[in-house]
Amino acid sequence: MSLAKNIDLLRRLPRLDGLRFAELGRGADAPSPLQEVADFGGNPGALRMFAFVPEQLQKPRALVVVLHGCGQTAAAYDLGAGWSTLAEHYGFALLMPEQQRINNGNTCFNWFNPEDIARGSGEAHSIREMIAHMVGAHRIDPRRIFITGLSAGGGMTSVMLATYPEIFAAGAVIAGLPYGIAMNLREALDGMFHSPMRPARELGDLVRNASDHSGPWPKISVWHGSADRTVNPGNANEIVKQWLDLHDLPETPMAETIVDGYPRQAWWGKDGETLVESFAITDMAHGTPLGLADNDQRYGVEGAFLIEAGISSSYHIAKFFGLTDWIADAAKAEAKSATKPAAKPVSKPATKPGLSPAPHLARSIRAAIAEQPAEPKREQARSFDLGQIITRALTAAGLMK
Repeated sequence: MSLAKNIDLLRRLPRLDGLRFAELGRGADAPSPLQEVADFGGNPGALRMFAFVPEQLQKPRALVVVLHGCGQTAAAYDLGAGWSTLAEHYGFALLMPEQQRINNGNTCFNWFNPEDIARGSGEAHSIREMIAHMVGAHRIDPRRIFITGLSAGGGMTSVMLATYPEIFAAGAVIAGLPYGIAMNLREALDGMFHSPMRPARELGDLVRNASDHSGPWPKISVWHGSADRTVNPGNANEIVKQWLDLHDLPETPMAETIVDGYPRQAWWGKDGETLVESFAITDMAHGTPLGLADNDQRYGVEGAFLIEAGISSSYHIAKFFGLTDWIADAAKAEAKSATKPAAKPVSKPATKPGLSPAPHLARSIRAAIAEQPAEPKREQARSFDLGQIITRALTAAGLMK
């Protein structure tokens, strides 16, 4: 395909991929708890800042930065991926930067523009300023800051992890690209459509040269659909290679397991903590995977680039970040017990997302049956009841109450 045709395709991506939130009835006008913050510091990238801070926050306080994809807004991606619901359930602060059309006609974060992907410059610096504002305004623990993003937001996630690695404990890239592989539109298109293979050391050096940081490096979770025709799935392998090199880990996976019906590869450090993981979402196109979480909740709703796949990427990413052990009701009960001789019975969570239809019933059943071992020697294999599994799958599909 010629460069001219590729450029035309890039310009038409929102139309080709059906970014029509208004037609789906869940667009930018949908209710959102996100609040805009107008004055957050330096903003050389001319981005908008949106945030959500629940009343109850786990301790130490944590922050998740979420970057939307092309054609999306912060509120629309929050609705689709369910991050504010997760933030409410698990008590962490949420920051969602938003691109403006004056910067990019398709509202893509400029993950390949040299002015926007360098430390102390452009969009990367604007996001850094937003994070600093959240840390100061909401007493966020500097050791508990995380970042994730989809597509161009995934590319910008790679940028932030590379240019400000000392800030983040972990990151997650969904259908994104490695840092530093593109410095102009031609190279960006080549990376998106072809994903040229590079030596691991070369990829790692791109990150090492982005700052004066020498480690330790953030953990990373990588997600990509195998049928993605917008961003070549080979980019997932290149991201993994980049971060394995930084963590000085072998390219051969230390564990290969099945999670909710999909293959997961994992690598861990000397202390047993998982440092790199990768999910391949079989037969899924370009987008964020949605599904029923381990806690029987469904976070987000289907839409453009928000795909029912039988696995909740947002939930699993929050779990990878170490945010899902906290329970709001337990925190409330603890606060009450400090002032009253007898604590009231713990109530059910006040915020509970409604279930949305899950059309992939067969996949739900297959995923439920599949074994899902944790890291070696950490969890015993569990037996299962086939009747309960089918009942759960039918309930998830909206075919049974």
